[in-house]
Amino acid sequence: MTHPTLLLLSGSLRKGSYNRMLLAQAAEAFGPANVIEGDLDLPLYNGDLEEAEGVPEKVKTLAAQIKDADAVVVGSPEYNKGITGVLKNGLDWISRVPGSAFKDKPTVVVSASAGRTGGETAQFMTLSCLTQHQARLIPGTAVLIAGAMNAFDEDGRLKDETSQKLLTARMEGLRAEVV
Repeated sequence: MTHPTLLLLSGSLRKGSYNRMLLAQAAEAFGPANVIEGDLDLPLYNGDLEEAEGVPEKVKTLAAQIKDADAVVVGSPEYNKGITGVLKNGLDWISRVPGSAFKDKPTVVVSASAGRTGGETAQFMTLSCLTQHQARLIPGTAVLIAGAMNAFDEDGRLKDETSQKLLTARMEGLRAEVV
């Protein structure tokens, strides 16, 4: 497999989010790949909606992208010391699609946050949620970018060489799982 498919999932919908910047750097560090960005801009999970209308097409598309990807990188921002509603909602919807999209899927979680811990609490919560989805979480040192508003240059690239090396090591480990 020379060009694996890498799916990026950002727990922030904002186009200029720090986690989107971090995911772009992760994709670059991963190396040659067919890179796809999953869309977590989904309706709020509602069992009544699901019963009346079924699982929305956008959710089915996202689950298929996860299933078809060779690897997944999740950008997990931290809001109010926890996982974002956007990311949790997406994971809840995905769990409603038959076939366990994340099962055995090589997955890495990275975080960038304005706070001083770089999204550590949200990252642990995201890892816990992904465990329930049976994702194959690739071990390694956590990528936690603190003070994210100062961590990226005007081109959206990490300024800190140590953070870039850590991210590169994580992506090399993920790539080794799929190539």
